Amino acid sequence: MLSGLSLPALALLAIAGVILDMLLGETRRWHPLVGFGRFASRLERQFNPLTPTRPGLTTDSSRCLLYGALAWTLAVIPIVLLTIWMLHLLPIAGALMMHAVLLYLCIGLRSLRDHTIPIAQALAVDDLVIARSLTSRIVSRDTSQAQPADLSKAAVESLLENGNDAVFGTIFWFVVAGGPGAVLFRLVNTLDAMWGYRTPRYNLFGRVAARIDDGLNWVPARLTAVSYALLGRTSLALQCWRTQAPAWPSPNAGPVMATGAGALGLRLGGAATYDGVLEDRPPLGSGTEAGGADIQRAWQLVLRTTILWLVLLSASAITFFFMFDMRA
Repeated sequence: MLSGLSLPALALLAIAGVILDMLLGETRRWHPLVGFGRFASRLERQFNPLTPTRPGLTTDSSRCLLYGALAWTLAVIPIVLLTIWMLHLLPIAGALMMHAVLLYLCIGLRSLRDHTIPIAQALAVDDLVIARSLTSRIVSRDTSQAQPADLSKAAVESLLENGNDAVFGTIFWFVVAGGPGAVLFRLVNTLDAMWGYRTPRYNLFGRVAARIDDGLNWVPARLTAVSYALLGRTSLALQCWRTQAPAWPSPNAGPVMATGAGALGLRLGGAATYDGVLEDRPPLGSGTEAGGADIQRAWQLVLRTTILWLVLLSASAITFFFMFDMRA
């Protein structure tokens, strides 16, 4: 492992990080990722030639790409190196604890629950105003005129996609490289969420951020899709992955969302309004239209997938331990 930690240690630390997240949730003040987002926003305003507050630097395509790459480097690399340096300064016990704390700060399992289950609760009592307000906090689409089915669909899609981005991709890179791996993945994913749009402002500047995120997400996204399929309607989920994912704009969100929708037996995708423009997105899944109760089902799928990953990781660690012990 790149972290220098054994597989049993990584398994125990991963379980500890997830437990901390479920017990404590997001820090109420001074969350590192929130601070990083503000820092990234300032960098973008300074470096992006197409930012309204700093116009006229250049409109040359290659320079826009270069500025985006430089901003990405300044945002990500120093923080990851600082994390590695801090771990090397700590004694062994402190370093082990720090790995678990870093995973806790990077993972967002409880956050997914806390941001989506209240939407289901609001829909259950027909409080459309609250449901629209809550949904607008987790998606970029317009929810001001959204109906219950639209809100349910948005929440389920967010759960399925962010299950990979906020949970499973983070765990995967934690296993690969410990706490610094989780930090690297979450910073990269955050920059993609902020800069990785195909709009005039971000198309060139954010391209490096988007491509790096695609690369780091390729393996975990497919492991997530396989996990969703195994824990749901397997044959339908795999069929949706095969037939629908290639049409989705994102190479990683497509498999995750198509498979997750099929696993739940839901029909997602389709029309959604962004910045006043109605977009007809490719279909996802097959079956019934999403309802408020399906938000809870989607959360349960993400939770069960987390448990599956931790069980498999623990089983691998136990196998590794006995193999190593026998050789010794």
